[in-house]
Amino acid sequence: MSKAFTRETESDNDPGEEKAASSSPPLPTGSKNYITPGGHKRLMDEFLWLMNKERPNVTATVSWAAANGDRSENADYIYGKKRLREIDRRIRFLTKRLDIAEVVDPAAPRENDNQIFFGATVIFANQKGEEKTVSIVGVDEIDTSRGYISWVSPLARALIKAREGDVVTLHAPGGTEELDILEVEYRTIPMEPFGETGGAEVDRAHPSS
Repeated sequence: MSKAFTRETESDNDPGEEKAASSSPPLPTGSKNYITPGGHKRLMDEFLWLMNKERPNVTATVSWAAANGDRSENADYIYGKKRLREIDRRIRFLTKRLDIAEVVDPAAPRENDNQIFFGATVIFANQKGEEKTVSIVGVDEIDTSRGYISWVSPLARALIKAREGDVVTLHAPGGTEELDILEVEYRTIPMEPFGETGGAEVDRAHPSS
């Protein structure tokens, strides 16, 4: 992984920059970035697109705009410089995330396939008897519409290491709740591929899971 965008004066875990560069929740200090193969590919595809396509294109636009008069009133120049800062911030973030990535394939054979760890898809029932299905994924793979929760979320922490038939206690800001583990499965967790939107991820809302 390229170190060109990792400044020596920056902390490896600068919370301000990390928040600006991504809508994902922060990783626990010193932990690896557990991620599925699909999620890892998506981050890598974005990194390569920013490095090889988006940044060169924006740099060319800034250079062209800089040659066209007063920079203080040049909208193309001002926007281009702002966009470059966003791109470089995102590249630094992706570099750090990919450097500590630990790719875990949920579909790989395992001995304890009825115990919950990273990559598990779990069906549980809450105290109201409502059944819900969640998949435990990386912090950069959260998708609440598909039931994808990060392994650092309160729900995932309550589920991890439990087995089918266990009852676990979820400690959440709204109080405590007992959850009945009905089924544990390990399978490929589909991920949306990276799309060349031309915009930084900083515009996305910060997820809560």
